[in-house]
Amino acid sequence: MPKLRKQRRRKVYNHNRNRKRLRNKQFSEGNINCKEIKSAWDSKKSLQTNLKEMGICYDPNDTFKITVTRKEKLAKAKALATSKDESADSDHDEWDVEDLSQSATKTPIESKKHVLEALIDDANAPRAKMFRLPKGQVDFITYMLTKHGLDFKAMAKDKKNYNQETWKQLRGKVRRFQCIPEQYEKFLATASKDTIQKLQNEIQMEDDD
Repeated sequence: MPKLRKQRRRKVYNHNRNRKRLRNKQFSEGNINCKEIKSAWDSKKSLQTNLKEMGICYDPNDTFKITVTRKEKLAKAKALATSKDESADSDHDEWDVEDLSQSATKTPIESKKHVLEALIDDANAPRAKMFRLPKGQVDFITYMLTKHGLDFKAMAKDKKNYNQETWKQLRGKVRRFQCIPEQYEKFLATASKDTIQKLQNEIQMEDDD
C-alpha cells in the first residue's frame, strides 16, 4: 500500500531539541538514593539481574504467588487422569524433562548478599523520634497543666477548651506531650515549684492506683 503524504510530511527534524540531553535521559539509570544499592549496581546488567544478585525482589507477584485453588484442583485432576492412562516409564521420562527445564531456568546466584544484609541492618536500626507538637498546641497543653494539673475532667470544662474536646482526648494530648522530652522538659524548667509538685503528686497517685 502507498504511504500517506500527510504522515511523511509531518516527520520533520526538530532542530530546537537538545539531542545530547535526550540521549542522556533515555540511557540514564536514574537517581539511586540508597547508597548500598548504588555502590553494588552494575550498569552493564539489567535491572532484574542486578536486584536478583542482591537478593532483592523484582516482581512481588512472582515472589509471593496467590494460589488459585480452582485452577490447582483442575490441574491435579488432569494430571491424575493422564497418569492412569500412561505407563510408569513415560511418567519417569516426563519428570526428567521437567527437571531439566527447571534447572535450565534457574535464577542467578546471589553474589551480592551483603547489600541485602546492610539494608536489613539499616531497617532494624533504632531511629530518633523527630515528632514535635506545634506551638499553639503546646501553649494550650501547658496552660491546662499549670491550671488543672492532671485533672482532665476539669480541663474539659475549662472555658478555653474551644474545640470541646473530651477529657479522654485531652488526656491523650497531655500524655503525648509528656513523651516528647525536649518540649516537656522545657515546660518543667519554666513552670513554678507548686505546679511541678502538683504534677508529681498526681503522677504518684496514678501509679499507686
